[in-house]
Amino acid sequence: MNTFDKIRAFCRPFRIIIGLVLIAIGYFTSNSWFYLGVIPLIAGIMNFCPLCRISGKCTPKIKK
Repeated sequence: MNTFDKIRAFCRPFRIIIGLVLIAIGYFTSNSWFYLGVIPLIAGIMNFCPLCRISGKCTPKIKK
């Protein structure tokens, strides 16, 4: 497991939590800008890692 894989393992739950927090803030403050939390939420759920896409150094996932 290289450094980029470790970052990827940390970033997925982090993006999901940040997305949910931003959506909650937007809901409770009635501020529509915080609904942009949908973007990191979807990226976390889909397991999309921008760092892996840009660097190309992450280990590819093998689908079984």
